[in-house]
Parts: sequence; C-alpha cells; structure tokens
Amino acid sequence: MTTSPDRPDAELARAAASGDERAYAELVRRHKDGLYRLLRRYVGDPDDAYEAAHEAFIAAWSALPRYDPNRPFGAWLKTIAINKARDRARRLAVRRFFFGSKSLEDSGALEVEDGGEAADATVMATQRRGALDQAIAGLPDGLRGPLILTALEGCSHQEAGDILGLSAKTVEMRAYRARKLLAETVPANYRDGD
Repeated sequence: MTTSPDRPDAELARAAASGDERAYAELVRRHKDGLYRLLRRYVGDPDDAYEAAHEAFIAAWSALPRYDPNRPFGAWLKTIAINKARDRARRLAVRRFFFGSKSLEDSGALEVEDGGEAADATVMATQRRGALDQAIAGLPDGLRGPLILTALEGCSHQEAGDILGLSAKTVEMRAYRARKLLAETVPANYRDGD
C-alpha cells in the first residue's frame, strides 16, 4: 500500500490500524513538528516535550483501532499528547516530592558568542521567550491547554474544546483567565517585542 503525501489522515489511520507501519510513519511525519511545538509550550521543557511526544505517538499507535475517522486525526493526537503531558507532570511532581529537584544540571545558562548588539538582542529575545514559556508552563492545567491551543496553535474555541473535552465557552473563559494571569505574572518588558 502506498503512503503518498496526498492521502487523507483518516485513510492512513485505517491502514495503520490494519498494521501498515509505513502509513503510520507518514502520520508521524505529518504531525510530529506541530505536536512537539504544542507539547513544548505545554510542558515548558524541550526534553520533557520530546518524551511526551514520543509517548503520545506510541499510545496513538496502540489506540488506532479506536480512532474515529470522522474526527480530525490531528485533534485526536493532540488529545492523547496533552493527556501524556499531564501524566508526565504528575509523575514528575511525585518524583520531586520524594527526591527533590528534577535535575541539578538545569542551570538555565545560555552560552552565546560575543557578537555585540546582535548577541545582546538574541540573548534578550531568548530570555523573553524563556520567561513567557516558563510562565505558560506554570499556569494551572485547566488554563494552560486552552491558552496554548487558541493563542499559540491557532485553534478555534470549538476545536480546542473538542481536544480538551470542554465547551467552546469554557475554553474562551479559561483562555481569557490565562491571559489575565500571565499579564499579572510576566513582566511587561518580557511580554512586549516578540
């Protein structure tokens, strides 16, 4: 069976559910960047995002027989990914409770060659992005998902609600509350300019 790039996701998912690994590889290829980007914003750590994406693709492979082809594959995959990210966060919280900090190596230091003003601008942009990423990752779980899906991933309130299992109005209200909370916690000079 061919895995041409113009085959719809639902058709590829049906083929993958029947054991066609090439069809699933095509689905992974199509969705891996967007899924990683979503999880990077959701968890705030690139390594944790990579691990959560990996877990999501493994879980999706196992769950393919239950996939509803009337639902967009990307939305179904994002639902699995957010659930995996939540599971990882719970496990990390337990680990931190019992064993302390996640890692002693996370210094947050950034190495940049001295390039004058361009290097300073790069460092400032990186710090600004990092502060915003940390603030978003620190949002309560119920606010983080709606904000990321609507403001950063471009989903409508209805699409985000379908992914999160919420009504469109609930997504709208939670995204608003998340923005308000970010405005109170992130310094203004870190919100502007990006």
